[in-house]
Amino acid sequence: MGFGFRVGVPGMSVRVSTRGVRASVGPRMARVSTGSGGTRISSGVGPFQAAGSSRGGRRPQAGRRTVAPSAAQLERARRQAERAQQEAQRDAAIAELQELRRQMTNVHLESFPTLTPPVVPEPQRLHLAWALAEAQAHHLAGLGVFARSARNAAKRHAEEDALGYLAAEEGRLREAYTGLVAEADQWWRSLIANDEETVCGAVNHAFADNPASGCAVGVDGSVLSVVMRQPDIDALPDQTPGVTPTGRPTLKKLTKRDRTLWWLTAMGSNIVATLKEAFATAPGITAIDLAVLTRLPNTQRLGFVAYGRWTRQAIEAGPWQQTEDALRFLDIGQGVVCAVTTTLAGNLSSTLKPLDVSRLPGLRSLLESAQDDSAGDAGDSVTGEATLAGLDGDLRANVPDAHSATLPDPYRIRPFAEWKQQAAPQGRAPATTLAQGQSVVLPEEAWQELRIAFEFAGADADLTLFLTGADGRVAGDEDFVFYNQPDGASGAARLLGKETEGPYTVERASLRPAALSPHIHRVTIALNMDVDTGLTCGALTHATLNLDSGTGQTWSFQPPADPGVRAMAVAEVYRHTTAGRPVWKLRALGQGWADGLEGLARAHGVDVS
Repeated sequence: MGFGFRVGVPGMSVRVSTRGVRASVGPRMARVSTGSGGTRISSGVGPFQAAGSSRGGRRPQAGRRTVAPSAAQLERARRQAERAQQEAQRDAAIAELQELRRQMTNVHLESFPTLTPPVVPEPQRLHLAWALAEAQAHHLAGLGVFARSARNAAKRHAEEDALGYLAAEEGRLREAYTGLVAEADQWWRSLIANDEETVCGAVNHAFADNPASGCAVGVDGSVLSVVMRQPDIDALPDQTPGVTPTGRPTLKKLTKRDRTLWWLTAMGSNIVATLKEAFATAPGITAIDLAVLTRLPNTQRLGFVAYGRWTRQAIEAGPWQQTEDALRFLDIGQGVVCAVTTTLAGNLSSTLKPLDVSRLPGLRSLLESAQDDSAGDAGDSVTGEATLAGLDGDLRANVPDAHSATLPDPYRIRPFAEWKQQAAPQGRAPATTLAQGQSVVLPEEAWQELRIAFEFAGADADLTLFLTGADGRVAGDEDFVFYNQPDGASGAARLLGKETEGPYTVERASLRPAALSPHIHRVTIALNMDVDTGLTCGALTHATLNLDSGTGQTWSFQPPADPGVRAMAVAEVYRHTTAGRPVWKLRALGQGWADGLEGLARAHGVDVS
C-alpha cells in the first residue's frame, strides 16, 4: 500500500506517491495524465480513452517486402507480347488483302458520265485602266522620282501605247476564242461520226488512268476494237483471309481455284469498266470488240485469254451493283470465249490456256508484227503462231499520260514588253545597214526604248548585255544581263526570250537608255555560242542584229561568221556629246573572243572565278 501527497497548481494537479509521480495537465474536459503507468489522454466526455506505455520504448515496425517476378512470369509476359504483335501483323495483313481484293474486283461498279459537246470558256475581259497600268509600269521602270522630264515623257508614251496594247490583246483573245469554238465543234462532229483517229484518241485519253492497260486500236463503222492488258495471275498474293475452327481470323494459303476465281472476277471487272468508259466517251459507238492479253502461268508466255463483242445496250442495261456482277461479262456478250472454263462438276478450271487464235481472225491481225524476246529463237515457235511481247509493250506504251499533261493556256496575256517588241510600227522605212565600225546618233525616241532582235540559224547562240561604266567594266553582277539573269538596271535592260520564225531563231531584248543610271556609260550587245556544243561563230549560217527605235527608223548589222571565236561583241550603245549636248550613239563592232563567254565576261569586268 503506497502513500502520497497532491500539489495543486491552477490548471495542473500533481500527485506524488510511492508508485510514482502522476500529473494531470489540461482542463477537466480533456486531460493528459503521465506517470509510471504510462501516458493517458482522456477527452473528458464519454468512454473514449487512449493510453500508451513508455516503458518498453517504441514498438518496431515491420519492413516492406519487395518480390521480383519469377522467370516463368517473365516468359509468360514475353509470349503474350509476342502473340499480340503477331495478331496485330495478321490483322493488318488481312485488312490489306481484303482491300486489295476489293479494289481489283470492284472497278466495274464505277460510273462514267456520258461525254457531251465541249463548252469553250470565254476569255477574261480587259479594261483600259489595266492596259494603262501595264504600259506605265514598263515605261517608268528604272526612272527615278526626280527625273521629272523623263517620267512625263514616259507617261505620255504609256498613254499612247495603252490603247494599242488593249486593242491588240482583245483582238487576239477573240481570235483565240473563235478558233477554239470552231476546233471543238469540228472535234465533236468527228467523234460522233466515228472518225477513227478522233475516237481512238478520245478513248485512249480516258483509259490513261485505268488499273488494266487498255488501248483502242481501230474503228469499223460503229464498232470499236480494244485490246486490254490484264495483270498476270501470278501477281496475285499467295494468301487469303480465313478463320480457324474456333472462329478466329487467320491467313490461309490461296488455293488454285480460289486464285482463278479472284483473277477471273478481276478480269471481268476490268472488262466491264473498260466497256462502260469507252461507250461513255464515244457516243457514236454501238458495239466493242475486246480482246484480253496476259502472261500465262505455266509457260510464262503472253497470250489472249478472253475475246468477244459487247453492245452498248447490253452494258448500259446493267445492273452493276455487286462484286459478283463482274462475271456477267461471260453471259451478255456475243461470241465470248474465255480461257477459264467450267468443269462438268460445275467448278472453275484451275489452269489457263491461251485462246486458239486460228479460230479468231480478228486476233490474228494483231499478232502479225509482234515479237517476244522471252520465247527464245524464232525456230522454237509453232508455225503460224506469232509472239506477243511487242504487242504487250506497245499496249502499255500507247496509253498516254494524258491526265497529268500540262496544256498551254490559249488565253495567255502577253506582257506589255512582249507586245511592244512584237508590234510592227506603220510606215517602217528600210533598215539602215551598218558596216563594221560605223556609228550613228540615235533619235530621242530610241532613248525611251530600243528594240533589239538577233536573228540567226545553223547553231544555237545567246544574247548577252554588259552595262559598263566609263572604265568599260561592270559595277556589279546586276550590270551583267544574260540567260540566267535576264533583267538588269531595274528593268531598263531586258532579255525577252527566243522564238522560232520560219527557218530562223530570233532572240529579242529591250534597252531603255534614258532609264539607265548615270554611272552606266556603255551597253555592249554581245552574242556567245552554246558552250555544250563546242561550236564557233563560224557555225552561224545567218546572223543579223536588228535594232528598232519604235518610230519606223531601224538599223541592221551582220557580224562576221568568224570560225576562230566563240563569243562576240556585236554592237554597243554609248553616251556621247554632240554640239554641246548629251546624246546616245550606236556603233557596229564585231569583235570576238576565242575563249567564249568566259573571256568576253572577263573583258567587261565580270568575275568568272
